[in-house]
Amino acid sequence: MNSGVHSTPSDSAAPGLAVQAWTIRDALAEDAAAACARLAEIGYSQIELFGVTDRLDALVAATTGAGLSVPSIHAGLLSLPDDAAVAEVFAAAQALGAGTVIDPFYSKEIWTDADEVAAAAERLNRIAALGAANGLQIGYHNHDFELSSKLGDRPALEVFAEQLDPQVALEVDTYWAQVGGVDAPELLRRLGARVKLIHAKDGDLSLDNTAQTALGHGRMDVPAVAAAVAELGSVHTVVVELDDTSGDIWQAVTDSLPYARQTFGIAPAAGSAAATGGAE
Repeated sequence: MNSGVHSTPSDSAAPGLAVQAWTIRDALAEDAAAACARLAEIGYSQIELFGVTDRLDALVAATTGAGLSVPSIHAGLLSLPDDAAVAEVFAAAQALGAGTVIDPFYSKEIWTDADEVAAAAERLNRIAALGAANGLQIGYHNHDFELSSKLGDRPALEVFAEQLDPQVALEVDTYWAQVGGVDAPELLRRLGARVKLIHAKDGDLSLDNTAQTALGHGRMDVPAVAAAVAELGSVHTVVVELDDTSGDIWQAVTDSLPYARQTFGIAPAAGSAAATGGAE
């Protein structure tokens, strides 16, 4: 139940397993309560939300009703016009019980400009200080272009990460990192303990979102990612996501669950469908 009281799990805790709401965006837009209930019936116990300020009450009711916790939310913090808009996002996170607010995307154009990257890091550091004052951790999520773009001979994301305050988290989208031209497990190791969440996805490693698949059905070396996550010991949430697929999205979400649990060593949450002998 989302009580508005939130926490960030300790680094020593086993990671939780969530679904990124973007994966089921159509169902969520049509009937948030039914979509969250279906996730719970499959066996998931967590969801990472986006667009929360637009329909906060409905999302609080839907997640609470389904028994889903919200470890993190996505919000375009770096693109917000002022601190009042940032404060609105923080209030929504608190209402949902989320401990982490992740900026999921920042302008593709800046990542080849060192000054622009430095300015983005400085702004996110300032937002992170505001977040900390409200009991929230702030982070950034990558796509492919932060890795394919280079500053000198290094991926722009790594240069950006070096300029972030230690309190700023990284949510590494391992699939997009691989598509961006880096070895995702090695990237995780280089970024180290500031990686607090990852996106786990699979597919043909192209930019074609419809070629994404259930975990274990594509070309992504998910076991190698899981091994790096285990080495880090800092990741508190593994987030299953498909940006799109050519098949049935709910089937892909369903098929991803047992594979993610086995590969990342995540036990079913107490009270979940799988833990109580229900459908997985």
